[in-house]
Amino acid sequence: MQVPLQITFEGIGHSDAIEARIKEETEKLGQFHSRITSARVVVARPQHRHNKGDIYHVRIQLAVPGSADVVVSREPGANGAHEDVYVTIRDAFKTARRLLQEGVEKRGGSV
Repeated sequence: MQVPLQITFEGIGHSDAIEARIKEETEKLGQFHSRITSARVVVARPQHRHNKGDIYHVRIQLAVPGSADVVVSREPGANGAHEDVYVTIRDAFKTARRLLQEGVEKRGGSV
């Protein structure tokens, strides 16, 4: 990556463990698609619930030369899976990987 990874926390305090997981997932993306020039990840907890677990949102923006930015916004699902920030991060990066793969296939003409 040409630009260092940017990680922002909204409505949640900074967490070294969450940051480490995001860096790990971003490195995996970099191995999968070597042309990523920048990545920005926002981890948000928009509301604080008292009776149930908090819901997390993760937004990822990846810049890849020669194509539109890959933008993933992982919103909470109805099943409550996104009450765990690590599950939300995993799902968001899985979607980013799929979108990068689709972009590679479209540019390669295999779609």
